[in-house]
Amino acid sequence: MARLLDWRGSLKMTRVYPFVSRRPRRAAFSKVLLVLLLCYLSYRFGRRETSKPLVSDVLLWGSDCLPFNLSTFGISSGILDFEAHHGAASLPPFSVVESPSLELCPENFTDYCPCQDPNRERRFVERRTFRRERHCPESNEVVRCLIPRPKGYRTPFPWPKSRDFAWFQNVPFKQLIDEKGVQNWLRLEGDLVVFPGGGTSFRNGVKPYVELMARVLPLKTGKIRTVLDMGCGVASFGAHLLDYSILTMSVAPRDTHEAQIQFALERGLPAMLGVLSTYRLPFPAMSFDMGHCSRCLIQWTGYDGLYLTEIDRVLRPGGYWVLSGPPINWRNSYKGWEIKREEGEREQAEIEDLARRLCWKKIAERGPFAIWQKPMNHLHCSLKKSRHTESPSFCQGADHDAAWYRKLELCITPLPKAANVKDVAGGALEKWPKRLTSFPPRILNGHAQGITSKMFVADNLMWNQRLLHYARVLTSLTAGKYRNIMDMNAGLGGFAAAFSKYPVWVMNVIPHHLENDTLGVIYDRGLIGTYMDWCEAFSTYPRTYDLIHADGILTMYMHRCNILDILLEMNRILRPEGTVIIRDHVDVIVRAKAIADQMRWQSQISHSEYGAFHPEKVLFVDNSIQPDGDQIKKP
Repeated sequence: MARLLDWRGSLKMTRVYPFVSRRPRRAAFSKVLLVLLLCYLSYRFGRRETSKPLVSDVLLWGSDCLPFNLSTFGISSGILDFEAHHGAASLPPFSVVESPSLELCPENFTDYCPCQDPNRERRFVERRTFRRERHCPESNEVVRCLIPRPKGYRTPFPWPKSRDFAWFQNVPFKQLIDEKGVQNWLRLEGDLVVFPGGGTSFRNGVKPYVELMARVLPLKTGKIRTVLDMGCGVASFGAHLLDYSILTMSVAPRDTHEAQIQFALERGLPAMLGVLSTYRLPFPAMSFDMGHCSRCLIQWTGYDGLYLTEIDRVLRPGGYWVLSGPPINWRNSYKGWEIKREEGEREQAEIEDLARRLCWKKIAERGPFAIWQKPMNHLHCSLKKSRHTESPSFCQGADHDAAWYRKLELCITPLPKAANVKDVAGGALEKWPKRLTSFPPRILNGHAQGITSKMFVADNLMWNQRLLHYARVLTSLTAGKYRNIMDMNAGLGGFAAAFSKYPVWVMNVIPHHLENDTLGVIYDRGLIGTYMDWCEAFSTYPRTYDLIHADGILTMYMHRCNILDILLEMNRILRPEGTVIIRDHVDVIVRAKAIADQMRWQSQISHSEYGAFHPEKVLFVDNSIQPDGDQIKKP
């Protein structure tokens, strides 16, 4: 029994049964728990969608979509459609042609290189090979059309077979085969071009040439990772160094030895058009562990040694310079070179003297080549120069990395200060492959402005995550389809580092105008790259890259030049079955998609790894269905 007050306030007696009084309490308590659980699940779901997950699912929404070959990407869902939901009124106007598709260029544009056009070169003086520097079209000369394939173009061989074979119709230049066949550069066998590995200074093949070099240089230890090969031919030297895990930037001009760089890239080897003439090479100071020239026809002793001082600028402290061909080994070769003994002896003496004035030390001369080493620091060199005034002075100013249309200077690029003569100026590098993920010296010593070790670690994690996301959308990404890859805005090289487990190489491009110059950091990691202005054309032939990655490039350049020209340049250098990945704000991506459709690209918009509610989106492009030139009717 229990005493309870009734509604009148009087006391009354009532029997209390447990099952009667506890049931309402339990029901109310269960309802509260259910509400709390639903609130918690809603909170977790919302947090997942609006935060950055470790690995995000690919969410593809939409109906009423344009037809698209989704099997190319391994996707069964629809395509994102933002057209009715996102405006772009704040963006500068993107040029979009009025016709439903862009025209094909004339057939003679098959191998068009806008900034290395032989027709434009004739306007410039020949002195110091200035004609072969970059000379890009004026605004009224820019060509806005689609570069056609050569007739009979075929899919290049996959790596590593491409190192030794190429289809002749892809690079149909008979003159180079005829001129250099006797030097074993390449030969034509039916419809195949075969690369036997010879060169001007190693007609018997590059293998014994490099093996002789390896007796002097630490090629097998991981100490040498990045190499600059000037006047590279078809890049057989760089091809063989890959067996030592050495990455070579092969450079040569577009000259009478036609299409040598195009052959190199067709083989799947890093290469770009370039020449030592008036401007610095487009690389930062202290980039390469080794430089190489095999009868590259550069006047090393001319102009008071101007070109060799540029090699000194891009060599690392302790880096090596290998020179083969005239005047090295002149005693045994002067008759074959058709020069007098006195001429060979004089030129060799000039090379030796110039190297001494640069403070280089000659460490060997073996057969066809000689090897010098740059000092670890400039402590001894500074003392030496105070006594010998005939040596070049040290360069003034602090911007020694600046190299985009920056004129060559006859001075020695000073190395960072060192405490004692045994120290490596700027900090010692780890051996490869540890170098890839170790903290770059330029970050540790503060030379990479605004970049910290913490940011470096975060960047690596971010790009590993992004590559996983890309692979979920683009199933061919890790299937061996790609060999030549370009990252148009490479940052710290995280994209290339994430790709390092696959048999690819990446041309890491840094826009030259960025306040934080990170190309030196990329080279510290054992990767390669170049400076660039994407308002101009890249120094390469058409159809030379399998995959192009563009992170924020369109937003970066939208107020600098016409975005249509950048997308057309991407189309020019992309192989016919290539792929493009463009990351940017959704409004920019939508506009880029419209131009992609006019370029006959097969493309789709996807969420980034940040999820559906993040404004950054990704445009995936697959170009494998683009028809041949003779199948496209000109408007």
